[in-house]
Amino acid sequence: MVEKTITLEDISLIDFLGAENQNIKQLAAAFPSSKIISRGNEIKIQGQTPEITKIHEILSSLIEHYHKFGKITDKSVHKFLTADNDFEDDVVITSPDVIVYGSKGGVIKPKTPNQQKLVDMINKYDLVFALGPAGSGKTFISVAMAVRALKNKEVKKIIISRPVVEAGESLGFLPGDMKDKVDPYLRPIYDALEEMIPIEKLKYYYENKVIEIAPLAYMRGRTLNNAFVLLDEAQNTTPMQIKMFMTRMGPSSKVMINGDRTQIDLPRNQKSGLIEAINVLKEVQGIGFVEMTVDDVVRHRLVKSIVDAYTKHDERRAQEREQNEGNDSHQDAARRRQQYRRED
Repeated sequence: MVEKTITLEDISLIDFLGAENQNIKQLAAAFPSSKIISRGNEIKIQGQTPEITKIHEILSSLIEHYHKFGKITDKSVHKFLTADNDFEDDVVITSPDVIVYGSKGGVIKPKTPNQQKLVDMINKYDLVFALGPAGSGKTFISVAMAVRALKNKEVKKIIISRPVVEAGESLGFLPGDMKDKVDPYLRPIYDALEEMIPIEKLKYYYENKVIEIAPLAYMRGRTLNNAFVLLDEAQNTTPMQIKMFMTRMGPSSKVMINGDRTQIDLPRNQKSGLIEAINVLKEVQGIGFVEMTVDDVVRHRLVKSIVDAYTKHDERRAQEREQNEGNDSHQDAARRRQQYRRED
């Protein structure tokens, strides 16, 4: 016996469940071997795995349908119960302010003007750079736009990558196969996808290569056709790596490149490929650039304060370095003048 719980968020229970839970009763009648219990804003499903998976898929589709039309009718339930398809029952998302509907029923949409600007840029251009601090929504909005494009059948697959920068420990000495070694670096992307796609469907997408998540090194030699392609943490690429990535772009593809100039983890003598790419491409027509700021940080209220404090700290350090360099140059000039006097 397996049990799953779905929490209905931002949903009118009477409009979703129907009078006297009629919609849930109709769903339960179609699966007599399973048990569906509605209690408050939670729906519990108990039964065997194959049926539980199908019920969960139907409920997820009903949640998307509710967010689009505002209610669920018995005809809606019947439609999804009788649909004979394999993971093709997504509601096409046409609402201008909603990017996607979350796997738990929540609405995912831009929360700041710059996040909205990023959405607009992705809609307008095939190659977009998004720059900004941690927590400003670069990755989350980009993944949401990729999921939206997949649901609306604008692309056939999603490919997400990021460079793996080793922090004091070689990957070769870490336990497990290559997937085990690199998965921790890709965890933020997995987390974002799990908020937007039901876990069973997400597993199906992974297994059938509809969604691919891989280290940047795996992109070499590929042509990425008919795909939404995202490079995250691009500040940690080398110039050669980011050029390689951008030239993988194929027909009918969208490419997103995200990064944070303040969090470069490359060795000191290694130039960031992201910084170079921005300088090289800033005048090229058909490429979008969005600069996020601390005002776009939508995590815990302290995150914004932390980012702001570090930004001010870095600015002070930069000013101190400039002053020190200026003082050094003045001292060098004074030493040279003294040397000339002695020689005279």
